Amino acid sequence: MNVLLTGSAGFIGSHIAEALTAAGHHVRGLDTRPGPHGTSTGVPGGPADGPAVGDVRDADAVARRLEGVDAVCHQAAKVGLGVDVSDLPDYASVNVQGTAVLLAQMARAGVGVLVLASSMVVYGEGAYTCDRHGAVRPGPRPEEALRAGRFEPGCPACGRPLDPAAVGEDTPPDPRNAYADTKLAQEHLAASWARATGGTVAALRYHNVYGPRMPRDTPYAGVAAIFRSRLANGREPLVFEDGGQRRDFVHVRDVARANVLALEHAATTSPTTTSPTTTGPGALGPGALGPGALRAYNIASGRPRTVGDLAAALAAAVDGPAPRVTGDYRLGDVRHIVARPDRARHELGFTATVTFEDGIAEFARRPVTSS
Repeated sequence: MNVLLTGSAGFIGSHIAEALTAAGHHVRGLDTRPGPHGTSTGVPGGPADGPAVGDVRDADAVARRLEGVDAVCHQAAKVGLGVDVSDLPDYASVNVQGTAVLLAQMARAGVGVLVLASSMVVYGEGAYTCDRHGAVRPGPRPEEALRAGRFEPGCPACGRPLDPAAVGEDTPPDPRNAYADTKLAQEHLAASWARATGGTVAALRYHNVYGPRMPRDTPYAGVAAIFRSRLANGREPLVFEDGGQRRDFVHVRDVARANVLALEHAATTSPTTTSPTTTGPGALGPGALGPGALRAYNIASGRPRTVGDLAAALAAAVDGPAPRVTGDYRLGDVRHIVARPDRARHELGFTATVTFEDGIAEFARRPVTSS
């Protein structure tokens, strides 16, 4: 297939470009920055396909890149939690307006397959159970509790301690920062586009992605890059809260492979790439990926770790100083968010293959980059 890849020069996008090319697809990039080594596709050493530098909010640039394209893999976004409300216009402009422009141009070009980079942040806090009230969704943690070192959310009904559980894709969204708001808005826009055009959307809700080319000093970097940068300078990693926050760390090469699998699966169910007999009523299972709807997938390893585990593993991999738990916190952070990746395994054939131990050891020894 001919695939337009937005965000092709980025951390995740450049790995997706490589994976798509290796799978035999032709990648056409679009990014506000040139691709690695001056290539236009985002693939190091990959074939050029016209100028790839452009903004997803530029309708003319998007229309040019969509000519002759069979499918779109949309990675371009402004990332990070946001610092304060002054960040809202930038997040809305890049993530919401940019996605709206892309979808409108896809409709005009007759491109009916989309793989959308979504995020675990749409869930807010993860799933929890109370021994009295069953499954509950706690609200944002009050700052006075965080200041006092009470980091675990309590039951919204009785205040008792909760047991964290894994979220599935049908968990109601509960975004809690500017980035999360706009990622959910992207999903809503893509679902509206699918209903209006009969298009097919696979929304991949990435969990904590790490790996080679992860930048040090951009909002997306997250704790893995921050910890590694401190260790590279001979300083101990600083762990917020008590280090017990649970996350699912998934390697970027696994995320890239998930995009290829989702793209190929979506293409087989799209009316633009299959015969009517394979996409008619009853051809797809209930809720399966298909025309006219968005289907969400958790892209995760299924093996959660704590932030403290991550810091310790990185320090051990480079024989660096032990992490220091600071008790500091950030408003807008959630305590635990881990996922069930069963749907991606059953429907897309995706299972993460890079172990935490191997991935962290590789990541710890890679040079730290500034962008």
